[in-house]
Amino acid sequence: MSGDSALDIAAKRLERAVFLLEQRLAERLKAAGAEAGGLFDTDRANLAAQLDDARARERQLEEAGAEASAALGRAIAEIRQALNGAASTSHPAQEH
Repeated sequence: MSGDSALDIAAKRLERAVFLLEQRLAERLKAAGAEAGGLFDTDRANLAAQLDDARARERQLEEAGAEASAALGRAIAEIRQALNGAASTSHPAQEH
């Protein structure tokens, strides 16, 4: 009978050890998941900030493009006006 009780004791100790191991493993997995989730949140926040910066830069570039286009339009109008003025002053001389 002492063999049975020694076997029972060993089985109970093994069951307890397995239970404790499972608990520790579950705690580690939970901690790792929380850490990974935190890293994901950090990455997402960084990406959101980069996206905001890119959108702001895009708006700046669009504004600069609109200003350049307007300036180019004014320059074209001035050149046309100058060419038309030069052409109208040369016509009277050709009419003689």
